Amino acid sequence: MIRFWQEQGIYRQSLERRKDGPPFVFYEGPPTANGMPHPGHCLTRTIKDIFPRYKTMDGHYCARKSGWGTHGLPVEIEVCKELGIIDGGKAAIEAYGVEKFNRACIESVFRYKKEWENLTDRIGFWVNLDEAYVTFHQQYVESVWWSLKQLFDRGLLYQGHKVVWWWAQGGTALSAGEVGEGYRDVDDPAITVRLNLTDDSAARIGAPGKAALLVWTTTPWTLSSNCAACVGAEMDYAFVRRQDAEGREEWLILAAALVPKYFGEDAEIAGIVPGSDLLGLRYEPLFNYGDPEHIETGGKSNRHWEVISGDFVDLETGTGIVHMAPAFGEDDYRVCRDLGIGFLCYVRPDGTFDERVTDVDPYDQTPIAGQFCKAADKAITRLLKDRGQLLKHEQYRHSYPFCPRAENDPLIQYARKSWFIRTSQFRGQFLA
Repeated sequence: MIRFWQEQGIYRQSLERRKDGPPFVFYEGPPTANGMPHPGHCLTRTIKDIFPRYKTMDGHYCARKSGWGTHGLPVEIEVCKELGIIDGGKAAIEAYGVEKFNRACIESVFRYKKEWENLTDRIGFWVNLDEAYVTFHQQYVESVWWSLKQLFDRGLLYQGHKVVWWWAQGGTALSAGEVGEGYRDVDDPAITVRLNLTDDSAARIGAPGKAALLVWTTTPWTLSSNCAACVGAEMDYAFVRRQDAEGREEWLILAAALVPKYFGEDAEIAGIVPGSDLLGLRYEPLFNYGDPEHIETGGKSNRHWEVISGDFVDLETGTGIVHMAPAFGEDDYRVCRDLGIGFLCYVRPDGTFDERVTDVDPYDQTPIAGQFCKAADKAITRLLKDRGQLLKHEQYRHSYPFCPRAENDPLIQYARKSWFIRTSQFRGQFLA
């Protein structure tokens, strides 16, 4: 049948018969031809074929434009492996030479082009392979810039943040599918720390002296970028009365249901209030390297280091009070943006702490600045212990994603500053 289609030009005939029909535009989302096609591509290409065929049967003229994707992570990773620089990340590419690296990528992108064309024919995917667009061709690149210019002129292009799973060593975000490939069970530090209330906030809840919120995290490295503490507005919270290390009375605040887990059945409760009563309480930052900025404008923030509420707080893990670092979590970013809470990020795109982080490891005086964020967990935990802010430290086994292309590199959630298109304002038209 395939031979008959080819010999008789059936695809060409189908176009000819519909040339006066209403157009249905189809540009194939381009595959990358520097990797062999596999059974999964049969499924995706079949799905791509369904809609143009249906529209053709419905009387539309559907000239199907194929394409070849020559940019992005798959190409770069394959070339890095061939050059033996896969573990060096962006710095290794720059050391090799960007121009030389680009040439190597261009030479790589069509390595399996014939195999892709054979697969396309074998599964009966009708698409114009003879006039395919190529993403590194100047014409295509200029068309993308032209499109962006049109969006900018219409006020549809804006700069903002998006929290992504970020491969710091490779300098790129990963797709959900790639992230899903890299999960494995690991042991991470789980620490419970005090967020000391300001004197005014401690007085507001009736504490005779010190009072602190208890928050739990498996990512101590994110604590320097904390901007808020989140409670469940309808959950009950207890004030546990204790003596601190110096014999002074302190109140520790956590979900009432979790008091026995942390302090035993005989804990002394000074009071229980709903989470809504805690909203607006302010606390001292664990690390004060500078003031947060406005999460959208980048100007000065006027709301930060305070108690807010969110719909995702639960009692499964932690204390019932969630440490919020909008630079490193999707829920954190969403809730803080919606409430106008500030934004802090002391981690560079390569995953290391920047020069604003002035603390050193109390164990050996090694600066935290310049360390990879997750590698700094121990130093940060020791700092908190020295300052009397660490309540509990344990190991926690959980599933965590690593880069599937560099299995020893942990991914991090990271708010990337980038350009976005205001597609949401057209939601009504899309659904009409």
